[in-house]
Amino acid sequence: MIKKLVLLVAITSATLATGPAQADPTDISAASRSVVRVVLAAKDGNSVVFVGHGSGLAVAPDKIVTNAHVVEIARQEKSFVIGIIPSQGGASYGGKIIAYSPSNDLALIQVLDGGRLPPMTIFGGQVADGADVVAIGYPGSVDRAQGLDLDDLIKPMSPVKTTGTVSGGRTTKQFDTLLHTAPIASGNSGGPLIDNCGRVLGVNSFGSINDGNDAEFGFAVSAREIVNFLRQAGVKVGLTATPCRSAAEISEKERQREASARAQVAAAKEAEADKRERAETKLRTSISQDIITERENWIAIATLMLTLSLLAAGGAGVLMVQGKRNPGTGAAGGAAVLLLGAIIVFLSRPDFSEIDDRVAAALQENADKRDPQQIGIATSGQYLCTINPQRSRITVSQQEELPLEWAEGGCVNGRTQYGRDGAKWSRIFVPNQEQTVTISSFQPDRSEFTEERYLMGLDAMTNARSIRAKYGKRACTTDVKALTDIENMVKAIRAELPGQANESLVYECEKLTQ
Repeated sequence: MIKKLVLLVAITSATLATGPAQADPTDISAASRSVVRVVLAAKDGNSVVFVGHGSGLAVAPDKIVTNAHVVEIARQEKSFVIGIIPSQGGASYGGKIIAYSPSNDLALIQVLDGGRLPPMTIFGGQVADGADVVAIGYPGSVDRAQGLDLDDLIKPMSPVKTTGTVSGGRTTKQFDTLLHTAPIASGNSGGPLIDNCGRVLGVNSFGSINDGNDAEFGFAVSAREIVNFLRQAGVKVGLTATPCRSAAEISEKERQREASARAQVAAAKEAEADKRERAETKLRTSISQDIITERENWIAIATLMLTLSLLAAGGAGVLMVQGKRNPGTGAAGGAAVLLLGAIIVFLSRPDFSEIDDRVAAALQENADKRDPQQIGIATSGQYLCTINPQRSRITVSQQEELPLEWAEGGCVNGRTQYGRDGAKWSRIFVPNQEQTVTISSFQPDRSEFTEERYLMGLDAMTNARSIRAKYGKRACTTDVKALTDIENMVKAIRAELPGQANESLVYECEKLTQ
């Protein structure tokens, strides 16, 4: 029955259709954190005159990519200034052009005044025709429809998100572009075109002209152009070629894997139980035969002693009849001893009730001889953990191998204490200079290390940091209160996180030989 269940799970897993990744609102929201409004204004004495705006995206904490045509006038006119208006928070920053490439309509802006933004990751793989995309930016038509004035335009606000599909790659006379159907308008220029995992596919540059009959299309400068531009500018950018997979798909695949693993474990246990039962039956038969043989041997010895006792007694009687008292007495004593010995040997013969005890003792001895390494539970030592891409949702990370030093009791790499988290040991990291919360976990019984990464907004990060501050930093320790604090911190921050992580990485670990 169990074997049939394993086969059924395997067939179901193999035949279940997997559709394209659906956009996850948390991924789109995470991408929006990095989109800014790029404002141009002219200084006239003490007054500042609003000239126009475009959009941009952070490729480093202090660097923004936009279209060259958005900031072209700021290069020509020294009286023009650039303002960087984030999508969240309460501060705006100045900007300075540090790289400019009109040949592919790209420009790089240095954020001034100490401004820092969460950078986006660029997708460097092949973009499929018909793939879902989202355009993010600040279309002026929306601003006008809302009746926004200058004061509104220089305050942080969420960008507009529109959806569409890729209609193929097109090469203009100067540079590579992606043609797509996500609606864009004046003001979207310089904003990102992203996939369903929030990775940058291109920078929106211009749209087709609609004469009232034709459909509107947008053109985005391709990721290849962006990467080459940034490389020439000396900017190291987050880059990945891992295809986008939906969180629902990963969860379903993991659920199927767990079900298959449970079925396989059950089948293995059943097979092991059958094996043990056969072995026990064989052992019981062998021990039963041994006891029968031993009983026969002991009875034979008792019979021999009884025979000798009778012969000695007869001899003693003959000697006494002949008047030889002393020799007769000795023979009688020997006969009595032999008789007593025969009785003791007969009564001491192995009993059939000993079969169960001998079987249990033999089984315990065999169990004690088993190799403890076969149990598969991670013990203290150095490990090399390798990511399993089939079980992971990779959106922004590039690390494929992870060295890990594990110590029983939850000490990782000799410096960071993890806390009990069900069958795992976990620790939550809330860095001060990033907008990312990471839950790192190690599960000893599976030798698995996992990372769940949440790309958070400013308010959520502030809340997470305030919770972390209540518990403080904990180095490796065996103090019960400190361990409890870590466990409580994990629970408290986890309760404030979204239901689904933006990125989920599964590393399978192998112990290194000493």
